[in-house]
Amino acid sequence: MNEAQEATSPATSLSGPATCVSKVELRVSCKALLDRDTLNKSDPCVVLMVQNNGQWIEVRTEVIKSNLHPVFAKVFGLDYYFEEVQKLRFEVYDIHGTHSIGTRDDDFLGGMECTLGQIVAQKKMIKPLLLKYGKYAGKSTITVHAEEISGNNGYVELSFCAKKLDDKDLFSKSDPFLEIFRMNDDGTEQLVHRTEVIKNNLNPVWEPFKVSLISLCSCDEERKLKCLVWDYDSRGKHDFIGEFYATFREMQNEVSWDCLNPKYKQKKRNYKNSGVVILSDLKVGIIYSFLDYIMGGCQIHFTVAIDFTASNGDPRNSCSLHYINPYQPNEYLKALIAVGEICQDYDSDKRFSALGFGARIPPNYEVSHDFAINFNPEDDECEGIQGVVEAYQNCLPKIQLYGPTNVAPIINRIAKVAAGDGNIKDASRYHILLILTDGVVTDMADTREAIVRASYQPLSIIIVGVGNADFTDMQILDGDDGVLRSPKGEPVLRDIVQFVPFRDFKTASPAALAKCVLAEVPGQVVEYFSHKAISPMSPMRELLTPILSPVATTPTE
Repeated sequence: MNEAQEATSPATSLSGPATCVSKVELRVSCKALLDRDTLNKSDPCVVLMVQNNGQWIEVRTEVIKSNLHPVFAKVFGLDYYFEEVQKLRFEVYDIHGTHSIGTRDDDFLGGMECTLGQIVAQKKMIKPLLLKYGKYAGKSTITVHAEEISGNNGYVELSFCAKKLDDKDLFSKSDPFLEIFRMNDDGTEQLVHRTEVIKNNLNPVWEPFKVSLISLCSCDEERKLKCLVWDYDSRGKHDFIGEFYATFREMQNEVSWDCLNPKYKQKKRNYKNSGVVILSDLKVGIIYSFLDYIMGGCQIHFTVAIDFTASNGDPRNSCSLHYINPYQPNEYLKALIAVGEICQDYDSDKRFSALGFGARIPPNYEVSHDFAINFNPEDDECEGIQGVVEAYQNCLPKIQLYGPTNVAPIINRIAKVAAGDGNIKDASRYHILLILTDGVVTDMADTREAIVRASYQPLSIIIVGVGNADFTDMQILDGDDGVLRSPKGEPVLRDIVQFVPFRDFKTASPAALAKCVLAEVPGQVVEYFSHKAISPMSPMRELLTPILSPVATTPTE
């Protein structure tokens, strides 16, 4: 923090990629609704049921009179969380009267259930409406459009300097810094940025800085900005040098402003200015969010890798971590299903790679640390999460649990696949590798090396520790406590590993586990594509197109 920032409150600045939580707007329309009225057409209304903490919350559109193909003006605004299954139910009614909707006086025209993740992944979802017992409501359909409305849509990089500023010091020259405020609609001022202090200089050149367009001007080119120049004082009593006003539109056309002190202008007859502030450079770009990439068509390819080492115990024994209880899934299945159910919404073909390590496998029963649990080396994918579950259950009687716990081979394998996708040079695919293990890895040096290599690819790694082993050493792989390095000291390019012990979530819901292990994925996706300067395949920034250059750039300073 520089001296000016120590002396006064910190400025709002663009400090990182888009957060994993976004606001999403849903717009709804229907086609070919059933006509339940005798004299007129149906008067439809859509009721949206949103599941929140196990409770269903109801919101609704307006009623459109006599219309079987309604387009509703009401917009549903929802918080979007990648790491949660957010269940939604849309119900369409023909409304009779002004009483509460959904009573027996109203006619149910059909409903549709889905998740918010499914809508976001498709951007535009069209579904048939179903009556009770799964019967189709004729040819009736409902269309739901999703659009992200989160704040960090774009950024501007500004470079300011000044000439011939007033000298406020007796024995040295001024120590100037610049502040920029956004003028809000309610008359308040919001500090946008404060530059560093340039010591003893009347012709300062301040460091370039980036700020989001939301912070700078609320994406309004005509919003007034108030810019103040001060002479820094270590006691906080900064001397005012001058000010000027500009809009973002003016900044794109003008390059200099007179820095004026109103008191001097009022008192001094020949007063011209207290110096000139110059905008020496302005660069504008888009900050893409996770939803930009997903809604642009990026597919999340999900791979699970399961630990079949002997420390898990004989699967035929009820004490084994791999024991198949017909009444309750084991920890491996619980973790697999919790994470897989989130990821499946973002993969169009719903086929998932399922691998195993640490077992002797048929036909020769040699130890393998990288095998397809469906025993098809040509195609290790399973149909849906249920297909992975079935492949897991079917392979257990056919293998011999052995060891050691080596995970580097599988990380290298998936990183190689991801590297092949990276050669495509677009944002069409990203990989998530879920590793389920009951112990600390025995090839730690190779694993660290593999993770460093993998950090350069479109890949995130989630490790869930099952059982009651001491997983302290596994925290090394999670970069939250410091930068992970290879045995040779090379740091990871990105923090791509999240480690979680399953026992921390034994009494929690599957959603809580999924939320924890997937929370960092959206930021990792954005970070990878931003580092590569790869734009979404279908950018979602129509509103900002007139002011933003359509290029992907790293959203960090």
